[in-house]
Amino acid sequence: MFEETGEQPSVFGDWLLRGAIGLGTMYVGWAKFASTGEWVGIFHQIGLGDWFRYFTGVVEILGGLLVLIPRAAVAGLALLAITMACAALIDALILRVPFFFIPAAFALGLGAFAYTRWNG
Repeated sequence: MFEETGEQPSVFGDWLLRGAIGLGTMYVGWAKFASTGEWVGIFHQIGLGDWFRYFTGVVEILGGLLVLIPRAAVAGLALLAITMACAALIDALILRVPFFFIPAAFALGLGAFAYTRWNG
């Protein structure tokens, strides 16, 4: 792709974006392990119990770590994109919150980033 247009990928930009995604999702994933707070209430409304909150936290931390490893970044981005798509579906269908488009937009962005890294 870059050979045809003469463009070179920005290594700094790639690291900056992957770093923000990786550290951000690890932070949010870690927050799901707190015994009080916003996440406890949200996952209580979902109705699947604390195990689902912990599972989601582990998936987000794992995805964030994978995003920081260049050879595993596509897998991490795909994992996080799927996680955010599921969050959007849960927001829309179970919690019925009007801002389900936010995790949906994240899912599309993460999926697009994964696609460009896969085909780039």
